[in-house]
Amino acid sequence: MFARLTQYKHEEVQFDDNRTTGESQTEDSVNPDAEDYFGTEMDELGVETWETVEYEDDPIQRRSITVDGVTAISVSQESIDADEQDLPGRPIQLHVGAGTTTLEHAEIVEVQDETP
Repeated sequence: MFARLTQYKHEEVQFDDNRTTGESQTEDSVNPDAEDYFGTEMDELGVETWETVEYEDDPIQRRSITVDGVTAISVSQESIDADEQDLPGRPIQLHVGAGTTTLEHAEIVEVQDETP
């Protein structure tokens, strides 16, 4: 099955007063004419893009993740530390093949079995 998730993190670069919510710090450094520059679409390059959004009056970063070949998903029911409650989401563990991947501060958007 495949899973689509949203993950959140704190901004890593100091906030620029001229930038508004919705502008991504990673997108700001990428040439907007990527097809001309790289000779291919950005989606084909696998570039990780975080988007700046506002959460409880503070700018945070958000990205969408799609993972194929997921066999199981575990969502932590443990309470989040007090200093980590300022971000949405919970720890989510994805089981893919024989391995596992844990995403901190993530929310499940969609899970779909490709072969029901």
